[in-house]
Amino acid sequence: MFKLTAAIIGAGFMGPVHTEALRRLGVRVKGILGVDAAESRKAQIALGLDRAYSSFAEVLEDDIDVLHITTPNRLHYAMAKAALQAGKHVLCEKPLAMNSQQSSELVELAKKTGRVAGVNYNIRFYPLNLQARHKVQADDIGEIYSVVGSYVQDWLLYPTDYNWRVLADEGGSLRAVADIGTHWLDLVQAITGLQVTAVCADLKTIHPVRLRPRGEVETFSGKVREVAATDKIDIRTEDCGAILLRFDNGASGSLWVSQTTAGRKNCLRYEIAGAKSALSWNSEEPNELWLGYRDKPNERLLRDPGLLDVAVRPFANYPGGHNEGFPDTFKQCFRAFYSYIANEDMNAVPQFPTFEDGHHEIVLCEAILKSHQQGKWIKV
Repeated sequence: MFKLTAAIIGAGFMGPVHTEALRRLGVRVKGILGVDAAESRKAQIALGLDRAYSSFAEVLEDDIDVLHITTPNRLHYAMAKAALQAGKHVLCEKPLAMNSQQSSELVELAKKTGRVAGVNYNIRFYPLNLQARHKVQADDIGEIYSVVGSYVQDWLLYPTDYNWRVLADEGGSLRAVADIGTHWLDLVQAITGLQVTAVCADLKTIHPVRLRPRGEVETFSGKVREVAATDKIDIRTEDCGAILLRFDNGASGSLWVSQTTAGRKNCLRYEIAGAKSALSWNSEEPNELWLGYRDKPNERLLRDPGLLDVAVRPFANYPGGHNEGFPDTFKQCFRAFYSYIANEDMNAVPQFPTFEDGHHEIVLCEAILKSHQQGKWIKV
């Protein structure tokens, strides 16, 4: 589909996900770089790629069009900066950087270099979330009064659950909010077209000490491997928290985020209430959109291309009843990103999350952390 080539940085949880999605689009993935030569080689063989890069410099020297960054958070800024300077388009996992100064610099550098730069807020690309956005834009919801919801998981429920993401030096001062809460915040702002203007946060660390097992632990892998805890590690990042929100149209909102909610594997939920109707969606049942009304029966819209707006249909590739899920959101996000590059029209409005969106989420995170620390509302 696309005469573009890509390389993947990071061979953990996200690297193979990106690779698989790109192949489904027809994008050639030339190679992958892991933390060392052994991991790079292992990933190359497992994924059937041409190259196992030996260094980041080798990646930048290769004749590729796009660099996908799926490394730990602390590496995003330097890698994205170097890739842009080397003339590569960049698709980066969130967060874009460790602070807003870094992310602001990357926004400006992308503009200066003329490279296409996106952040992988893939949850936007469930077809029914795109349909929800269309309904808001068509004024089917009316003036928005409130936006509420949650994003909860259980993969860090126990003190023996461990991953680099729990470390502030690796992932940043915020964890649950930055790791999954930003997905919710990006999604509801993309759907509603509203911006969060003020926040009031109360965050909590359930396990101030976690037990680190031998070796590293891949994301979500703790539930399927035997844990042999050896070291006590002090934790400074939050496991859960509540955030009150104010939007630029005067609407109110709230978000509950948790990585310690038993039984919830990866559950994002939102409810948007407007003057005419309401919308609700749950990521664990992603092929249904609830529509609420005052004066007539409520509805459940099933994901079916024939029932979606014409602008949404290109992002729903299977007939109704043939469910599309998590891996498909990556494919559709990358479709929007690569289509933008292929069209070569930099004046077009991007349909993918941009570096500007990634910067905005980091600004929000800094306001949320400041609110928690000071115990008051903070303007964004």
